[in-house]
Amino acid sequence: MLLPLYVILALPLCGALAPKGPWDAFNYAPASKIVKPVSIRSVSGSVRGAQGLVQNSAAQATFSGNSSFVVLDWGKEVGGILSMTINDATPSSRFSFSFTESAEFISPNQSDDSCHSAATQNSDGVQSFRAPLRRGLLTQTIGQQRGGFRFLTIVSNDADPLTISNISLAITFMPHWDDLRAYRGYFFAPDPGFHDVNFLTKLWYAGAYTVQTNTIDSHQAREQPCSPLGGWANNASGGPVDGPILVDGAKRDRNIWPGDCGISTHTELVALSDLLPTKNALTVMFSTQDPATGALQYSGPPINAHGSDTYIAWSLIGTHNYYLYTGDLDFVKFVWANYTKALNFLESQVDDTGLANVPTAFQNDWGRDGGAGHNSAFNALLYRTLVTASDLATQLGDQSLAGAYLVNSTLIKRAYNNLLWDSDAGMFRDNDMANSIHPQDGNSLAVLFDLTTSATQNKAISKGLTKFWTPIGPLSPELNDTIIAFVGGFEVQAHFIAGEGARGIDLLEREWGYMLYTNLSVQSTLLEGFTANGSLGYRAAAGYNFDHSYTSHAHGWATGPTPALTFYVLGIQLATAQGASWKIAPVLSGLPSAEGGLSTGLGFFGVKWKVTGRTLSLSLETPAGTEGVVTLPGTGPLTVDNRVQPTSSNSVTLKGGKHTITRRV
Repeated sequence: MLLPLYVILALPLCGALAPKGPWDAFNYAPASKIVKPVSIRSVSGSVRGAQGLVQNSAAQATFSGNSSFVVLDWGKEVGGILSMTINDATPSSRFSFSFTESAEFISPNQSDDSCHSAATQNSDGVQSFRAPLRRGLLTQTIGQQRGGFRFLTIVSNDADPLTISNISLAITFMPHWDDLRAYRGYFFAPDPGFHDVNFLTKLWYAGAYTVQTNTIDSHQAREQPCSPLGGWANNASGGPVDGPILVDGAKRDRNIWPGDCGISTHTELVALSDLLPTKNALTVMFSTQDPATGALQYSGPPINAHGSDTYIAWSLIGTHNYYLYTGDLDFVKFVWANYTKALNFLESQVDDTGLANVPTAFQNDWGRDGGAGHNSAFNALLYRTLVTASDLATQLGDQSLAGAYLVNSTLIKRAYNNLLWDSDAGMFRDNDMANSIHPQDGNSLAVLFDLTTSATQNKAISKGLTKFWTPIGPLSPELNDTIIAFVGGFEVQAHFIAGEGARGIDLLEREWGYMLYTNLSVQSTLLEGFTANGSLGYRAAAGYNFDHSYTSHAHGWATGPTPALTFYVLGIQLATAQGASWKIAPVLSGLPSAEGGLSTGLGFFGVKWKVTGRTLSLSLETPAGTEGVVTLPGTGPLTVDNRVQPTSSNSVTLKGGKHTITRRV
């Protein structure tokens, strides 16, 4: 019997704050939840005193003349409720706001599109404040708030003068945090081979800030369906929960998409140590379950599409990720009937080949073509779902079910390699057809989720994936003219797992280096995707109506580098719930040093390593009462706490606490 799913209460944040250090200079989160514009981008027409809107909250700016406008720049992605003072107005004075993330779409006549895409790129329009205006403080309603933007254009829509002052924005994302900079994890590593030596650190923090902008109050989601008359309303309920919830994009799609959680949840762990938004998002997803079939919906309420196999799998994998990072077995028990019914639905699609045969009606994914049939990406997800389901069943004491899930996962892995492996190409095919492409997603996920059978196979895939590379990232063969940050994040991890760390850093520099530094982006949060020539036309011909303004500039699924840098460059991985057992295995990746850490309910896990000459030195801190394995590259014996180990093993088992390990590299 499926359980009804109700409100999820708040959980305490885990761990103390991250230590202070030079890395704090690269944290994009503002120091206050009330923020003001940092500069004037441009002025058009007659606007006297525009600079005062930035420099002095009491200074007044006067618009004289119809269509006069000023463009204010917040300097980074922000979102929330605007306030300003109307100091003077005539009975006919009126004005409007328009918003955009990218400077490319600054306009006095329309905002970038957030509610739905349109070939005309003007589906949102402007937010108008009509005559007569009331003198005094004007504050947007919750529904009027803009979810994500960098640039605000204020336009006078009448010839009569209008005087305003004191522009500010009350940030509404991360509603349960008073201090947006109160991270419990950190990262710091120089990248001397790149044009900006601080790139990797900036990237880690851009991912963290992106996930913060994607965390909203559950009752401030995007209206669905959007009004055909234009505009937007960000006051729709996000489902049967109260509190923060993880959603899909800061400015739009403010309802849950499970694939984003497949990356964002890891980012929440390593940077914020706050998994409550994921818990609420999973609760909403299970609340959408079809009681007859067990299928989950494409996204959270307001429901706007039928189910998808990949999204169901991501929800189930996300449940295990949530448990692993929090140890919250009560939540697993709470959703277990729903969880197992959804997994039964997925397993029912496995045919006599040993692989799932994805129905056309359930092939929807990140926008790629050809997701039906014996699709490699979905079958990789199903394999991972079964492996993690076995662990959850074990934690719940159901050894029989755990064993069955594990056996079924083994059968999928065998069929995956027998039917999809192309030994000539050194890569997996997208499906079992002879002319199938070699996909970026299916191959990356195969390495990430351990469907390969050898290190040699991993290295072959890592090398094969580079054939898709351009100077600004891999051109995914699954969707024409698309560089997709979602799958790119998995590919980065695949290179690290294959022991090709320098290749992983190269990919970060190409793809995320482009999106973080291009003038088309907000240069503080991470892009949904882009095209081979660097334009914002991600999925332009594949569902987005050639609307370049619709592309999201703060998308949780683009934050894969943040956990990848923690999990692989630092090498911190939790083996059991909350890190009661752990693994430390840094992939040096050609870098001279790195340091950082994360927190769980058990405490802080920190790593600091440096290569000096031919010696690698690593300092480690893990919570008391835990135990783990440290593995270092190099030759000869490890020296642990000044004691040379009796063998030349790459690994040593240590109790929680502080340790120093060195080795020749």
